[in-house]
Parts: sequence; structure tokens; C-alpha cells
Amino acid sequence: MIHQEWHLTPIGRVESPLKNTAAAPRQGDEGAPDSTLVIDEEFAAALEGINQGDTLIVLTWLHLARRDVLVVHPRGDATRPATGVFATRSPNRPNPIGLHQVQVTSVTGLCLGVRHLEAIDGTPILDIKPVLAPRISDR
Repeated sequence: MIHQEWHLTPIGRVESPLKNTAAAPRQGDEGAPDSTLVIDEEFAAALEGINQGDTLIVLTWLHLARRDVLVVHPRGDATRPATGVFATRSPNRPNPIGLHQVQVTSVTGLCLGVRHLEAIDGTPILDIKPVLAPRISDR
């Protein structure tokens, strides 16, 4: 197997009332508090076109996750069969990249207020992408 090393540069961080992983819901729509995406100044121009009400995909680096876990019981439920992490949404995985669909509640300078983000305070943000409406040919 060929191993390559990649370098990612965070574009900002999450500000959230969630201070530890135990307090975080499993999914954003399971009671995640409103949070803020704080984008670094050097990426300010990349926020152009993001508006209140937009739905975004936020990619984060789950910096507190374990990287040596390959098999888990889904949702931490030992009564469920052990499953490979690639078939789950477990934060513990070889590359702990978080994928979060959020709704923008406010845009103020370098800060995006969002709902449905289950990431904890201080989580590095890797990228933000819009959720696109289905193309007419997909409907």
C-alpha cells in the first residue's frame, strides 16, 4: 500500500456551547445547539454569496477523535453488531473528517451563525460547500 501524506489548512473554527464529545448529540438534528463558524480573515472573500437561510455542508477535522479505531458498535450501542467505521458516522476513524449539513441563521462579517452542528467548541473547519438543488434532469 502506498501512503501519501497530505496537509490540510483549517479555514476557521467552530464556536459552540458543546465543550466535550460526551455532550455532543450523535447527529446535528438530534438537539445540537446553535453554533458559529468563525472563518479566518485570510478566507473572508470565500464567504461572498453565503446568505441567511442557505444550507451548507461543513467539513471539519474531528481533532479529539481516535484514529486507530476501525470497527465500532453503531451509535455506541453494544447490542448492535460490530460494523466497520466506513459504514457508520462514527467520529473515530483513520481520517476523522466530520461532515455536517447546517442551515445558516446569520452572516456577520467572518461569522456564520448555524443550526444543526454537532461539532464541539474549537473544532477546526476544513471547508464549506453549498448544498445544491437537484438539477432538472435529476427530478
